[in-house]
Amino acid sequence: MKIGVAQIRLSDSIAKNRDHILKYAGNAMSEGVEILNFPETALSGYIFDAFPTVNFDEVSGALSEIQEALSGSSLHLIIGTPYREARNVFNSAVVLFPDGMRQVYHKTHLVPYEQRYFKEGGKPLVFEVNGHRFGVIVCRDQNFPLLAEALARDGARGLFILSAHYYNLDESRLKLEKNRALPIARAYENGIFVFKSNAVGTSKRMISLGKSLIVDSRGIVVQEAGETEETLLVYDIDFDKKNPSWS
Repeated sequence: MKIGVAQIRLSDSIAKNRDHILKYAGNAMSEGVEILNFPETALSGYIFDAFPTVNFDEVSGALSEIQEALSGSSLHLIIGTPYREARNVFNSAVVLFPDGMRQVYHKTHLVPYEQRYFKEGGKPLVFEVNGHRFGVIVCRDQNFPLLAEALARDGARGLFILSAHYYNLDESRLKLEKNRALPIARAYENGIFVFKSNAVGTSKRMISLGKSLIVDSRGIVVQEAGETEETLLVYDIDFDKKNPSWS
């Protein structure tokens, strides 16, 4: 099974982000990718104090257009977006299936800034593709090992992390190693693959320095992106075999 990670720049325009997601989905289809992960808030952009202005009718319409483009393919997408349920707004990861099914995970561990705009989630998500189970978390969730452990106990063979690590330049540089080390630790601790997608570029005078990566279940980084360029990482895994581990 080919798994992909899209490292992309995010706009503050839902329409532009939708088109960018569709472009990368098309590229992934041409490579035979079956699951493609996008960054946190890939659909809206990480827009800081503008989150209350998000048009959720536009979000819903864009998700429907993207899912329609998957029809007849074998590609599944994981897209970060603000998501509204009833009166609550969440920072979410939406899993779009080519048959029209949709599953949603809401970020559990919000950064303090996000608590002004989003409600914390609390329900983990494990989804299944071709008989293989995968977990999903969002950005700061990677700091909490028990969350990844619970997903692995529930049968997840791989873990998708959606991130948008926007900080001022000094902080962004200082946190590079931490944000690289945590996905490696989650992979090694649980014997699972980890697929992390991060944004690149700037937003509201903050910068995200990429370094998206794919880590195998021994904690070995098998694919890694740079700090500034957009890219598509693809790795082919035989999930019918036991995840590799150190003997």
